[in-house]
Order: sequence, then C-alpha cells, then structure tokens
Amino acid sequence: MQRHDLLARLHELVQPRTYFEIGVRKGRSLTLSRVPSVGVDPFFVLTHELHCDVHLVRTTSDEFFARRHPFAHFPEQVVDLAFIDGMHLAEFALRDLINTERHCHPASVIVIDDMLPRSVVEAGRGRVGSADGGAWAGDVYKIIDVLHEHRPDLVVVELDTLPTGTVVVLLPDPSDTSLAAAYDHVVGDLVTPDPQDVPERVLTRSGAMDPATFVALPIWGELRAARRHRPAEARRRVRDACAASGLLQPPAQLSGQAPAAVAR
Repeated sequence: MQRHDLLARLHELVQPRTYFEIGVRKGRSLTLSRVPSVGVDPFFVLTHELHCDVHLVRTTSDEFFARRHPFAHFPEQVVDLAFIDGMHLAEFALRDLINTERHCHPASVIVIDDMLPRSVVEAGRGRVGSADGGAWAGDVYKIIDVLHEHRPDLVVVELDTLPTGTVVVLLPDPSDTSLAAAYDHVVGDLVTPDPQDVPERVLTRSGAMDPATFVALPIWGELRAARRHRPAEARRRVRDACAASGLLQPPAQLSGQAPAAVAR
C-alpha cells in the first residue's frame, strides 16, 4: 500500500472534523481532505486540486506553531487527523510531533511519513539519495526509539507502506510535556554525521505491520465515538480498543500478519 492510499483510508475511517498537514508540496495529500484543513509549507507549489476549506501557510512549522492561535481557522481549535511530512531530519520531525500533539485530543490520529528507509543512503541527512530521482527518507526513523523510551503511553504503529514507511501515533496527550522536556538532551544523540547507523530492524521493517491489516482493525468506530467524551474517558476507550486489537503488543509482534485478537 502506498502512503497516500493509507492516508486516504484514514480519512475514511477516522472521519476527521479537522485535518492538519506539515509538508504540502504539490498538494497530493492535501487533496484527500474534505474538512476544514490547515497546510504548512514554506515552499508549496500546488499542482493538485483541493476540495476543502483550507488555510495554506507559507512558512516553517516552527514559525507556524509560534503563533498565538495557529489553528484559528478551525471551528474548534483541535486537530483530529495530522500528517507530518516536513523536513526529513529527526530533530525537526520530533519538534513537529511535540507541537502537533499540543493541539490534539486522545482520539486524534497523527501520521508521520518517511519513517522506514530501505537503505543507508535513503536514511542520510543529506539529499544524496534523491539527487538521481531516488527517495529521501532522512533520519526521521530515529524518533521511533525516542517515543518508546520517553512516551510509552503512546501507541506507536510502524506500517510497511511504500516507498519509505510510515508511523501512526495514537492516544496523544496534549498535557504531557515529557518529550518537550527531554528534547534538548535527546537531540544531542539524534544528530550524527552520515552515513547513519541504521538498525537492521528498520531496514528490514521487521517491526512493521501490513497497512491493510492496520486499517482493517476494529478500532475506528470507538475512536470516533471517543471524541464525544472528556479526555480521561476518551483515553480509556481508545486504549481499550487498541488493547483488544493487539496494538499494545511489543512492535516486533505486530509485523507480518494480523494481531491474534483480530486474526480470522
């Protein structure tokens, strides 16, 4: 499954009331939205027709989040579905995630692109791999381990999408500041010169779930319903749905086939 196919299915399943995107580029992913949307990219050049009420912001994500009311375009300033596809460097992606989570609720869904590079060249901090038309994932994959270490409360699902893998983050908590507090310390370990020492499990996607299996999980109705509840109850409902579908298992146990709870 291609990443845009996954995103299209998530729009259908999540039925978001609002959509947020970092990294608009030509609008290929933003064209999937049918709800009030905000897109941020300092260099977007649209070639795809958009079908939503959209606020396009030609700036960096850091500057956007520094605004007093960055989501004033939304009727309710909460992000239901987010797609982070900005600068392909770990420190930028982690910062984008931290800032996006502050505007979410427990039933929000955050999708991060370019998380599973297929080679050391694709994982480089430079654009060497894309110079001849190839893909460039960068070293964004590094934030997976950061999330497991510093935010074990999050449900972090690696998905084997083409071309460079995605991660879906469930159960965001806008009140949690542990990632922001750890950021300066973590970045010192994330930023290393090329070539990157990419773990074999990332290159082989041994911890990644088949995206078709993921979107077939019976969690989406409960996730939509949870938006009607206060944060504590919404969190309990979404976590229970994830547990029943096997998403709380260690990542290595989610790869290959459906979790036992949903296997047929």
